[in-house]
Amino acid sequence: MHGLKFPRVSLGFFPTPLVELPNLAAALGEARIFMKRDDQTGLALGGNKTRKLEYILGEALAQGCDTIITAGAEQSNHCRQTAAAAAKLKLECHLILGGAEPDSARGNLLLDRILGSHIHWAGDHRKGEDIPQLFEQLKSAGKRPYVVPYGGSNELGAIAFAEATRELLSQSGAERFTHVVFASSSGGTHAGLMLGKFIYDQAYRLIGINIDKDETGEPAFDQYILSLANRTAAMLETEHRFSTEDLVLASDYTGAGYGVVGELEREAISLTARTEGILLDPVYTGRAMGGLIDMIRTGEIGNNDNVLFWHTGGAPALFAYASELTTDDRGESPA
Repeated sequence: MHGLKFPRVSLGFFPTPLVELPNLAAALGEARIFMKRDDQTGLALGGNKTRKLEYILGEALAQGCDTIITAGAEQSNHCRQTAAAAAKLKLECHLILGGAEPDSARGNLLLDRILGSHIHWAGDHRKGEDIPQLFEQLKSAGKRPYVVPYGGSNELGAIAFAEATRELLSQSGAERFTHVVFASSSGGTHAGLMLGKFIYDQAYRLIGINIDKDETGEPAFDQYILSLANRTAAMLETEHRFSTEDLVLASDYTGAGYGVVGELEREAISLTARTEGILLDPVYTGRAMGGLIDMIRTGEIGNNDNVLFWHTGGAPALFAYASELTTDDRGESPA
């Protein structure tokens, strides 16, 4: 990208597959549906954060750091992949997780433990509010800590997804997508895909499905995405700057809030699994696919459109949501 080089380590299997989903499309209408399988990046059961970590931990190693700190929810896919990357690179890993320690470890939390991470419980703080204190403690103990931001969403994480756009285009050939739909939560994937769309002059409509209706703060989530996209553009020495007209953030599918499974997610997970044998997760891709299904049914995405769904991973969390997702042999929710 513009001849600039950034430190990068190899952590995943790329390119990830690009596949068509004809059975899902047939169940919904006549629109063609494709999927970019970033659940197949290979790092501890995969996910989109692997792309970001290749750049972010590349910088950490270049700075001589020996300890990694990051934060997230109890079932954070980002934390699980960070723990795996740290293990691979022989770095000590500290995870600050929201909530209190449960009686048993399931899903991503189980994998965090298997991967050898040090886990700190933070109550209501699931977005890294306690990172500065831990950073100072580790530094005082003689460590050389490096902070991986919440969701891996900084300029380096966004650069990874600008590069991912190039990867997608190299695979798609003559296929032209009318829409690209994905889960938007911490902002880095969204900002990077916006930048990639601009750099590679693509005309598709880029639609981020907002996952967390509690994404409040200063600035607001949509403004944070724009700011990150513009900071990343400046880092790449690109003069273009994004405005609100460039950002599509669908916020109608947040239901009862972050990590709360409703009928939207249950149907999307079940329909995708039973038509294509592909597993979505209950927090991110299940909600995003639910949004895509709704847009097809309501006609926002038409029968002649070619849609790409970017599967960002997260299937390990399914095991932590068994009671919300369990169905009987007929595929019906138990009474």
